[in-house]
Formats: sequence, structure tokens, C-alpha cells
Amino acid sequence: MRTLWRGISAACALFLAACSTVVPRTAPPVPPPPPPPGVTAPVPQALPQDQSRHRIAMLVPMSGPNAAVGRSLANAANLALLDTGGKTLRITTYDTAPGAAAAASRAVAEGNRLFLGPLLADDVRAVAPVARAARVPVLSFSNDTEVAGNGVFLLGFTPGQSIDRVVRYAKSRGATRFAGLVPTGLYGQRAAKALIQAAEDAGGSVVSLQNYDRSPQALNAAVQKLGREQGFDAILVADAGRIAMQAAALIKKSGSPNAQLLGTELWNTEPSLTASAAMRGAWFASVPDTMYRQLSQKYRARFGTGAYRLSSLAYDSVLLATRIAADWKVGDPFPIRRLTGGDGFSGVDGAFRFGSDGIAERALAVHQVDAGGFTVVSPAPRNFAE
Repeated sequence: MRTLWRGISAACALFLAACSTVVPRTAPPVPPPPPPPGVTAPVPQALPQDQSRHRIAMLVPMSGPNAAVGRSLANAANLALLDTGGKTLRITTYDTAPGAAAAASRAVAEGNRLFLGPLLADDVRAVAPVARAARVPVLSFSNDTEVAGNGVFLLGFTPGQSIDRVVRYAKSRGATRFAGLVPTGLYGQRAAKALIQAAEDAGGSVVSLQNYDRSPQALNAAVQKLGREQGFDAILVADAGRIAMQAAALIKKSGSPNAQLLGTELWNTEPSLTASAAMRGAWFASVPDTMYRQLSQKYRARFGTGAYRLSSLAYDSVLLATRIAADWKVGDPFPIRRLTGGDGFSGVDGAFRFGSDGIAERALAVHQVDAGGFTVVSPAPRNFAE
């Protein structure tokens, strides 16, 4: 981990050099004077020739409804270049909002050998064929496991891993019978499947599973059905913090007030959970936050605004690329085998490694919701040997 942060002390001196590498597309430079008679002018390039740095494309929305998230991702990549010195990578940002496939085609034409992004699963589907044809791997920020594989690697936080980690921890603390509250829709379907699999793998079982459509009436009805079932030790609320607080208050009033409350990685972005008395003592699994808090402070100091939690994915993708660049000859295709070999990688979000399915397996911590904040009750492993 220490090597990944080397160079932070020199960041201010490198500010101008690094900032020029991760920016939206700008107007072309002023053309040079015409050549002497009889000399053919060279064909202008969209990007300057670079013989010492690897050309990498950042594919994120820089306009439209997701522009704020895209800018946060691009800014975080900028910070990563500052912290690593920015000597081995040249990153250019391409706006996916007008069309992800067109952005990818332009990035390929301009010589980029690795894609960081896209953010949205539909954009990944559009980019993937373009990338495969050019032998360019995709490090996507999506968490939709359906788009992973065949050259697409997911850095996003997947609910299945979070559910498996918190269920195993609950089992180690005596829980064997689990219940679940899951929203209708794709996320809920995947969460329900993950809960059943995690409980079985841990040696427990799911005794009740209720769906709701996120209306107060539907949520209340689902909790009431769970209350009539009873007989479970822990209950997973697979939804965002706002819904979890409503569900927790209803559960405390139902027939299962002593059931241990469990959550998913979505809770890690909801500090307001600590204000709810009904949420006290609840557990959820997510990436460790210690180094992200440092990144968040640096981000605010540099850009004058807060970062989106997903910005750590862009930061870590640049750290990964920088590490691999040490043995990657400029101009050669990206060495895809390096993504799945070895012991994995470390970054702001802790240790992670890619499986053969292209999904990032992460070392997760279990957090408890307390009045003063989130307390780590089961630390994340520092590596995959622990």
C-alpha cells in the first residue's frame, strides 16, 4: 500500500503537469505556420504523439444527468496521477453521454490501449464490442455483473459480495435463520438470490423472504408478513439507507424486535443512518473507508467540492494501470493477463482481485451503525492470503 501513495508529498510541484492529462476534450491548438514550398505538411493528429507514456481513455459522462458523477470520476483520476507522478500514463477523457460507442471508437482511433469506465451498464454493452475488436480491455465502474467477462472487468461494488460477507459474520455470531426484505426489480432479485446462496454456504437457511415496491404501504405490509413468520435470528434489508430506516422502525414494532438487522454496501453512503435509533447495532459489509476519507479530504481541498463515493474506483483504476505500466512497453497492447494473475491489487478501497469472470473480488469490512458513526466490528483482510 505504501508504494501506491509514494509521491504525494510532491503533488503540488506536479500540479500543472498532471492536470493537463485528465480533462474533457478542448479546442485544437493553433496550427503551425505553413511548410516551405515543396514540403508536404504532416497530417495533424487529434492527440500529440507520445513516446514515453501509455495512452489511456477515461470513458465517463461529462454532460447530461450523470455529468456530476462523471466529473468526480475524472477528477479522482487526476488526483491519482498527481500522487503517482503522472510520468507513465496519459489519460484523455471522452464524454459517453452523446454516445458511448462513438466515444469508444474515437478513443481507439486516437491510440488508447486501455479504457477506464464506462459508468453505466448500458454504456458498457455499447463499448464492449468496439473494445474487443481493438484488443482494448475495459475497466468499468459498473456493478452490473451481467456485463462482465470477455474483456470487460468490473470495479464496481457488487451487492452479492456484501451480502455474503455480512451473512457469514452474522453466522459467526450465532445467527442461523435468516429473513430478507428486498425491493422489486433487478437489484432486489439479485439480492434475494445472494441471500439464499450466502445463508446456505454459511450453514444457515432463509426462512422468509418478502418483496415490496418501495411505497410505505407495501413496505409496512412486507414487514407485517415477516412479523407473522417470526423464528429468524437476522433480517437483511437490501435497500438504500432511507428505506432501511423506515423498515427498521417498523421491524422494531413488529413481532421480531430482537432480530439482528443486516444491510448491503448501499448503506456505506448514508451517514444519516446514525441518527436513527432503530438502526443502532445494525451490521453491513462494505469496503474499508479509512483511506477513502483521506482521498475525500484531498479532493475537496483540490476541487472545492465533495467527491462522489464512486470516485475511489477511478482513483484505484489509475493506481492499477500505473503498477502494470512498469512492465508494459509503450505502444504495445495492454497486457490483459496481468489483471487476473498474481495476488491482486491494493488501493483506496482496500485489496481486490479479478476472477476469471471479470468481477472484482474485494476484501470487505463489517461495519456497525452506532450513534457516533460507523464502527468496524470485523476488519477487512489486508490481502487474500489472510
